[in-house]
Amino acid sequence: MSDPGPKLLVIEDEPEIRRFLRVSLQSHGYRFLEADSGKQGIMHAATEQPDLLILDLGLPDMDGLEVIREVRQWSRMPIIILSARGQEQDKIAALDAGADDYLTKPFSVAELLARLRVALRHAAQSISGADPVFCVDDLRVDLGSRQVVVRGEEVHLTPIEYRLLTTMIKYAGKVVTHRQLLKEVWGPDSVFETQYLRVYMAQLRQKLEKDPTRPRMLLTEPGVGYRLTAE
Repeated sequence: MSDPGPKLLVIEDEPEIRRFLRVSLQSHGYRFLEADSGKQGIMHAATEQPDLLILDLGLPDMDGLEVIREVRQWSRMPIIILSARGQEQDKIAALDAGADDYLTKPFSVAELLARLRVALRHAAQSISGADPVFCVDDLRVDLGSRQVVVRGEEVHLTPIEYRLLTTMIKYAGKVVTHRQLLKEVWGPDSVFETQYLRVYMAQLRQKLEKDPTRPRMLLTEPGVGYRLTAE
């Protein structure tokens, strides 16, 4: 017998969207739990122990941000936001509260499935220990030897460029906010120095991307932060 697929919990108050997600995700081997309110969803999250949470922010009984904060008190399971709120401040607030990723409605099933795979793989690596070698596209980073290779040739990075890259690798596939990157790379006193980040991200793209003006690995999430592709 084959192993059961990952168990997903969807907290969404619109029946049509829940039905659409149920059919789409079950057809790809996922097990499906659902809740139409924040309180019911938190109860399912605590008792059913899902592998990943898909959460709408606009719930009838409580704001989705409250659900994130509540779940983050006792669980590190991946949380993907699926919401009609598409403003930059909404995305930043959700990511800062502890969400791992953010998709705006309307969304494509293919993109949601890709985000699910990345989030679940990242969660598994966090449990088992991250692979000492990270590879994506033309980039290979040996975290043990601190060696960075692009298209078969070793690339020299400054200490800050390397720290920025390894921070992006740590969250590969996930959106990382400007504030979070600045805090982890430059320290808590630099969270508002976004110009630092733009300069060093441009330098990284110059060294790592085939066409820095059209990056394929180090992607910008406008107004929010950056994402390192993971597949």
